Amino acid sequence: MHVRTVAVALTALVGGAAPLTLPGAAHAADRTAPDRTAPARTASASVSGVGGPVMIAHRGASGQAPENTLAAVDAAKRMGVVWVENDVQRTKDGELVVVHDDNLARTTNVEQVFPGRAPWKVKDFTAAEIRRLDAGSWFGPAHRGARVPTLKQYVNRIEKHRQKLLMEIKNPALYPGIEKDIVRVLRKEGWLDRSHVRSRLVVQSFSAPSLRAVHTLRPDVTTGFLGTPAVADLPRYAAYTDQINPQHGTINAAYVAAVHRLKGAHGKRLRVNTWTVDDAVNAKKVRGYGVDGIITNRPDVVRAALRR
Repeated sequence: MHVRTVAVALTALVGGAAPLTLPGAAHAADRTAPDRTAPARTASASVSGVGGPVMIAHRGASGQAPENTLAAVDAAKRMGVVWVENDVQRTKDGELVVVHDDNLARTTNVEQVFPGRAPWKVKDFTAAEIRRLDAGSWFGPAHRGARVPTLKQYVNRIEKHRQKLLMEIKNPALYPGIEKDIVRVLRKEGWLDRSHVRSRLVVQSFSAPSLRAVHTLRPDVTTGFLGTPAVADLPRYAAYTDQINPQHGTINAAYVAAVHRLKGAHGKRLRVNTWTVDDAVNAKKVRGYGVDGIITNRPDVVRAALRR
């Protein structure tokens, strides 16, 4: 996920104060590799405590393994994290793959394997070509040879671990019809049965049209909008979403309360999962705001902070 420019109207919630204009600059931590200096911890709990926010491993446990790889899913499992977040895009020949950036340069060796193919966009490579890439060496030698997984491989690994998936449709404007492709794969892999849809799957996006498309295709699937809509606009999103998932620096307790006052597309209270929180100070801050979930590269750090 990347930060978007947002303006949140909180006048009615803060006693007539002027609307709050929120920062739009992308945080460096969300553009670069997560901090890997602290050792991983193993724990079984997936929440901070009774009634605390749910822990969601951002791109898998991406502080311990290369993001969006099967190794990151495995690391989340070892840490006892039940919910895993990922990013889905589409190859030139129509395969759905799990990768964050719209190009392959940052997290693979594509520049060495295909030096004449700049700017190395995902959509310009076939699935077979992407399978040739090393998606782990950039993170560390222990992960040399890791591959960019397909969505099928990814959901099957999560199924093996009995985990849950918060899936982001990444850059849907680049991939017309990707929503239908995602629904097809999820159906084929058994992820659209009652048990998965009810409690193990959420589809999110920064794109409102993409979420509306998912809601039209599968009205039973839980969806989440990535961003911080103005309070006055929240009812419009609630018509087809179940979650509002903002960047943590763009919210406060009043905003979370405003979201919680509304019911989403399935008649339940809108939830708030905030991202990307990797330190103790902000973990405690957003818990105080009343968020429902914390998306983090460092589940070990956040969990330890919220247990104090």
